[in-house]
Amino acid sequence: MTWTSSQQDLYGFLEDRFACALACTECARTCALRAGVLDPDGSGDAERLRRTGIMCAEVCEATCRALTEEAGLDAAGLRVQLQWCRTVCLDSARAFDGRPGAEPNATACRACAAACTDFMAALG
Repeated sequence: MTWTSSQQDLYGFLEDRFACALACTECARTCALRAGVLDPDGSGDAERLRRTGIMCAEVCEATCRALTEEAGLDAAGLRVQLQWCRTVCLDSARAFDGRPGAEPNATACRACAAACTDFMAALG
């Protein structure tokens, strides 16, 4: 099968969308897991980081839904969702930096932010 330019663009677009959704899912999973481990009773210095992880997980889950369920968002709406997700992920990554055992979270957050950036570029 020979791919035309528009078919290749569509394939790349769908591939980027899927990669972003997967990155959002992974980030949400690691942030939710970390939030429970950090401070299960909700007290102490880790509370802010726990809330950050939960918020990041919720934003990533919402972004994943927007990307996979055809939520009726146009390109502009998707860009807003992706930018929000990117910002929250980068903020979360910075919050996880330097915390013992939180390196996988920071990595997942940065990967998600990069996937959001790449997908925004694919949107044009």
